[in-house]
Amino acid sequence: MSEISLTINGRNYTVACEDGQEEHLGTLAEYVKTQVEDLAGSVGQIGDARLMLMVALLISDELSDAYSETATLRGDIEQKGELSSATPASSALVTDRLALGLEEMADRIESLAERLKAT
Repeated sequence: MSEISLTINGRNYTVACEDGQEEHLGTLAEYVKTQVEDLAGSVGQIGDARLMLMVALLISDELSDAYSETATLRGDIEQKGELSSATPASSALVTDRLALGLEEMADRIESLAERLKAT
């Protein structure tokens, strides 16, 4: 097990992680840190617990939207029978559609972040 030191909202945290996961955990922490800073800039310092709860809810909302979008895309693809076909052309089509779906989800996440900044 490894440990990584994180600073979020001016507080230091030491978090354990599996060996080799330090960079990934650091990237996730940077995302949380950015969300906390953005929210604190909008609503002020309302206490660590409340601020972290609000950020957790906002990130959960983003994740929920991403899950819904992914399920919709998979349903659309399965309905058209494109997943059941093993031809290279259909594999490329599936990849293209999933990439488009991911781009749309990223746009929605960015839009949500912008709305949060505006509040």
